[in-house]
Amino acid sequence: MNKQQRPLYKRVLLKLSGEALLGNKQHGIDAEMCALFVAQIKEVRDLGVEVALVVGGGNIFRGHVESQHFGLDRSVADYMGMLATVLNGLALQNALEKIDVPTRVMTALPMAAIAEPYIRRRALRHLEKGRVIIFVAGTGNPYFTTDTAAALRAKEINADVILKATKVDGVYSADPMQDKAAQKFKKLKFIDVLKRKLKVMDATAISMCMEHNLPIIVFNLLQNGNIRKVILGEPIGTIVQ
Repeated sequence: MNKQQRPLYKRVLLKLSGEALLGNKQHGIDAEMCALFVAQIKEVRDLGVEVALVVGGGNIFRGHVESQHFGLDRSVADYMGMLATVLNGLALQNALEKIDVPTRVMTALPMAAIAEPYIRRRALRHLEKGRVIIFVAGTGNPYFTTDTAAALRAKEINADVILKATKVDGVYSADPMQDKAAQKFKKLKFIDVLKRKLKVMDATAISMCMEHNLPIIVFNLLQNGNIRKVILGEPIGTIVQ
C-alpha cells in the first residue's frame, strides 16, 4: 500500500440515517441503496479500517414525529422507533454478509434471538477481529436520538471520527435545496454549530463530541466512493471539530 492509499483513520463510526435507505421508495428499504452502501463499507474495511455503524429508523418509523401525529405517548413512540432501527440493522447485516463481510448486530434493547446485547468489551473485540458492528435500538432510552447514540457509541469504542452520511455534500448555512444562496462550510467549530443551530447532529450529540474532542465529518453518501475518500483524508464534505 503506497502512502496515498494509507487510511487517515484506524477506527470509524458511520452514522447512517434510515431515510438514506429509502432510495426511490416512499417507505421501507431500497435493496439497491442498501447494496450501494455496504459495497462502500467493504471497500474501506478492505483497507484495514475498523468500522462500526449506527443506523436510524426514519424510513420506517420516526418516534417523535409519530407521537405527535397519532397521539402516542412519546416513550412508546420512541421505543417503536428503536425497533425500526433493528429492522434496518438486520437488512444491512444481511447485505454485508452477502458480500462476505463478517458482521455483528448489537442492540441496546435485549432481543437475544436476533442480535447480541451491547457490551462494550465485546464490541471492541469484534472490531479488533475485523467484524463490522451495527449498533441498533439507539441508546435504549426514549427521548434520545440516534445522533446521540452515535456520539455515545463512538466515544465508548474509541473511534477516531464520526462519519455523518447525508444526502448533501456537507453543512450549509441554510437548506441548499431551498436557498440557492446557502453557503457551504468546509470547516466548523462545535460551538458555532450550536450557536447557529446548524443541522449537523442534535445539540446533545454535538455537546458530547465537543467535550471529548471527537470530530465529525458530514458528507454525501449517495456519491459512490465517498466513504473511501473521507477515510483517505480527501477534502470532501464538512469537518466539525
